[in-house]
Amino acid sequence: MSAVLLSLLTTSLIAQDPNSSDPKERRRAAEEMARKGAEAIPTLQKMLSDPDLDVRIEAVKSIVVIDTEHSLEPLVRATRDSDPEIQIRATDGLVNFYLPGYVRTGLSASLRRAGRQIKGKFTDTNDQVIDLYLEAKPEIVEALGKLARGGASMESRANAARAVGVLRGKSAVPDLIAAIKSTKDSQVMFECLIAFQKIRDRSAAPQLTFLLRDLDEHVQVAAVETQGLLYNMDALPRLREVLARTDKKEVRRAALRSIAMLPDPLNRSVLQRYLEDKDEELREAAAEGLGRIGDARDLPVLEKRFAEETKNSPRVSAAFALVMMGKTEMSEFSPLRYLVNTLNSSSRAMEARALLIEAARKPEVRRTLHDAMIRGTSDEKIYLAQVMAASGDSEQLPLLEQLSRDPDVKVAQEGLRALRVLKARVQ
Repeated sequence: MSAVLLSLLTTSLIAQDPNSSDPKERRRAAEEMARKGAEAIPTLQKMLSDPDLDVRIEAVKSIVVIDTEHSLEPLVRATRDSDPEIQIRATDGLVNFYLPGYVRTGLSASLRRAGRQIKGKFTDTNDQVIDLYLEAKPEIVEALGKLARGGASMESRANAARAVGVLRGKSAVPDLIAAIKSTKDSQVMFECLIAFQKIRDRSAAPQLTFLLRDLDEHVQVAAVETQGLLYNMDALPRLREVLARTDKKEVRRAALRSIAMLPDPLNRSVLQRYLEDKDEELREAAAEGLGRIGDARDLPVLEKRFAEETKNSPRVSAAFALVMMGKTEMSEFSPLRYLVNTLNSSSRAMEARALLIEAARKPEVRRTLHDAMIRGTSDEKIYLAQVMAASGDSEQLPLLEQLSRDPDVKVAQEGLRALRVLKARVQ
């Protein structure tokens, strides 16, 4: 063997020595261990205690890449590290186990380090959540809850709050409330509020009403919407006050949306006032709110709104209102048929899906949708499977089993996923 080859081999072996006295070699060893898979986890776990920060960072990155059940315990441990980057990477790694691909879009994907300062960009989209049949281990939710209220930086706290929401970590609700009350950081408060919206624990809502007047518009809008989504009827007087006093367009929209979600007859006059507003989002909220109240006196004006509305989204809302008020037939030009047809629109399908999920809580609506589930377009089948997963009962299980065998692969996959979700709900 030549001296050069021997030297290269020796250098390679040393570089992979996790016990080397040279921090640079230990860092390289930690990085290269990602290729070994789960068998490297015990060594990487020990390296999480390394006195060199960069070694610990490379160790946690490799554990995240390995991404097996064996990664979870060391990642929970890494959330207790004093460095915010390690906390953030461990958090995203824990979520990634339950929601594959999360690390590619999570905060850790944009991290930049300048000395001890960590900078990253939160994505504007925050609608990810694991399926109902999945449940994160209690120790993971506990670790993330503690991190949300006491992380090493505001970024790591906000990121942990987002993770709790994605994992539907209900047991961390007290931690999220403590996190909100112990900080003035807008990103932390915002992420906690969105987490509450995903967890849907109604008991938390009264403890969040103080944020309805927050000076940060981003936080205020989220706080207002949270009261409606958590069905806090007691918040209605404050929401009406916000609506009456605000001069901010997004706050006004959020306030009317939340009022519309809380079906109180006292809301009728408020909602009627916005049914003809020039702002189409206010028209949408007004129609939906009147539909939820269900006063027959509003039926003629809602039918007129559905027939004459020229904008698609407010018309979808008017259709929903009519369905909620008993117009559940599936004739060619009926409101329910219009909602189902809208599932074929790439720009408005999610609007129709959300409203159908709510409407389908009524048994008569679910039964009327059965035929569309079997004979509809691929998009209709896929979205209606999601509707039944969220709002169906045992009566829809055979239909979802049939969809899970659909010749369209995408339909079959969604049918199977919906079947698992529904079984988790009803069995």
